[in-house]
Amino acid sequence: MNFELQDLTDKVVVLSGATSGIGKETARLMVQHGARVIINSRSNEKLQELQKELGEKSVGFVAGDCSNPEISRAIASEALRLFGTIDIVIPNAGVGLYGSIFDWSDDEINNMMRTNFEGTVHLIRSCAKVMVEKGAGDIIIVCSVAGFYGAGKEAIYAGTKHAQVGLAAGLDHELREKGIRVSLIAPSGVSTNFAFGTGRTPGAPRLDMYLKPTDVANQIVYIARQPASVRLPLTMTISMEQQSN
Repeated sequence: MNFELQDLTDKVVVLSGATSGIGKETARLMVQHGARVIINSRSNEKLQELQKELGEKSVGFVAGDCSNPEISRAIASEALRLFGTIDIVIPNAGVGLYGSIFDWSDDEINNMMRTNFEGTVHLIRSCAKVMVEKGAGDIIIVCSVAGFYGAGKEAIYAGTKHAQVGLAAGLDHELREKGIRVSLIAPSGVSTNFAFGTGRTPGAPRLDMYLKPTDVANQIVYIARQPASVRLPLTMTISMEQQSN
């Protein structure tokens, strides 16, 4: 029997954190593969720009903070209104604050915890019901190696990513029997504007050693294209020049 990747033509994808870095490249690649995508971020202007680039027939959007349950429900509703179903959910929105546990304000810390974990939970809660009803679908959670290898100056960030690891493991047990695949992709550092001004510096030499956003986007699409009989519960992606912990 030949091994054949699935065709993503007309698959409906919901993607948060879609207007920069990994999310933006994932949106582009999904549309190239024929998928239709509902994109989300907090910037209405950037969402409009990306929709214009990729085409209104293939892309819809909802602006707002997906850690707000009402926003996540609006994202799911827009997917159903425009495209009739949801096949793949990719919680990708993330915030990075690096430094001591004492370095950031209460509001900044709470925003990171809400975005990284609650945003993942509420987007899945809002979208997965549709997939459960039809007995098929993919949840691909964009995590980080930090969820496995917490380091100094990133304790709280690593904690939010470790929470995603636990969520993915639990959801796999809960939803696999309902036909839903749950996958976790955990890249090491990625050369984007992520955490610029909150622990990373534009132009820093180490960014040249990092993964590129397209590296991770291609892995996400590869996971989504696996045959229905195949699961990739954890994909850890690390550049050749980076250490794994």
